[in-house]
Amino acid sequence: MRRYIIFIFVGVFLFSCGKRQKEKTITIWHQMQIEGRETLERACKEYSAAHPDLKIVTLYKETEELRSAFQTASLAGGGPQIIYGPSDQVGPFSRMRLILPLEELFSTDSLEKFDRMSLTYFEGHLYQIGDRIGNHLALVYNKALIPEPPKDTDELIKLGKQLTKDIDGDGRIDRYALVWNYTEPYFFIPFLGGFGGWVMDENAHPTLDTKATIDALRFVVALRDSVAIIPKECDYDMADALFKEGRAAMIINGPWSWGGYMKSGLDIGIACIPKISKTGLWPTPMVSPKGYSINRNTKSDILPDVVNLIYYLTSPSVELEFTRTLGTIPSRLEAQRDSIVISNPIISASREQLARGRPMPVVPELRAIWDAMRPAYQAVLGGAMTPEEAAKMMQKDAEKKIKEMNE
Repeated sequence: MRRYIIFIFVGVFLFSCGKRQKEKTITIWHQMQIEGRETLERACKEYSAAHPDLKIVTLYKETEELRSAFQTASLAGGGPQIIYGPSDQVGPFSRMRLILPLEELFSTDSLEKFDRMSLTYFEGHLYQIGDRIGNHLALVYNKALIPEPPKDTDELIKLGKQLTKDIDGDGRIDRYALVWNYTEPYFFIPFLGGFGGWVMDENAHPTLDTKATIDALRFVVALRDSVAIIPKECDYDMADALFKEGRAAMIINGPWSWGGYMKSGLDIGIACIPKISKTGLWPTPMVSPKGYSINRNTKSDILPDVVNLIYYLTSPSVELEFTRTLGTIPSRLEAQRDSIVISNPIISASREQLARGRPMPVVPELRAIWDAMRPAYQAVLGGAMTPEEAAKMMQKDAEKKIKEMNE
């Protein structure tokens, strides 16, 4: 009996070892906020249940950490099989040969089912397949505080002064008209465009030392200091909290955040960022897809599984789950025709803002421009530099960083 039990135990042990050896693991690094993260994890669990030999691990990293960590890991021969994020990471990753061209892994027929805006090509190759288009900033407003959003900045300032209040009379502002992460250059871009500027020309040369940059910087500072309808200090988390708590009537944020506002019980509307009254131009948030790329270090034996998983995560059913949760515009043409998309007023308003945005460049030079803009931009906000000085410094540093990058 003892020998019989030992025989069974050894047999079960060897069987379980063999089963574990056959199990494959796919790791996804992403930067989805909590609501999107939950939807992704739910989709991956459903896929794993249908493919018991496949384990899927998802790992959240903040956008900048995601880029740097993936670069370090991939250069060392490791990293996740799949990386998910905005399209501007495609240029640097492809130049560094960290991600695979996808046109030979995904059939032409399958790619034709996607909105062309969601397929990110760089230097003749497809490097990212998006599950959504847009990923753009827009004006979000709390209908309980402001039934109709302002159409231009003159109206914004007029309404803003009425909405910004010290409600309890203690000498401190309890409610602001507008909040947003105005300390980050990415959130400054719509106003740069609204004053007629942009970050680079068609040859990827920086275009920051301009009157548009100076005027846009002055405008943001004025909203804070002289007009006084935004907080004296405001990063992403603070802006998000103020809006969710009903202590801000409006916020500038992207579709990754809208689901969280609805989940918190707010009755929100989406609108275009108000037209710049001085120029007559609409602000131009950067427009880009978000999507999946494949690590060049992915082993050949698991590569077909990775491709099939991306097919699944960009299927109409999964994309529409993200639409339900976040109000995102799906990349699959079939999903875009679904009633969930067509009848959604948030998506309709998002499309209007999308049409007034500008495509985010995917060239590696954009990374140098971001790095050059941040110190000077924040120095203006801190009072250590004038807008004129900042525009010159941004341009000089961007040119220097691009030169160093290309040496």
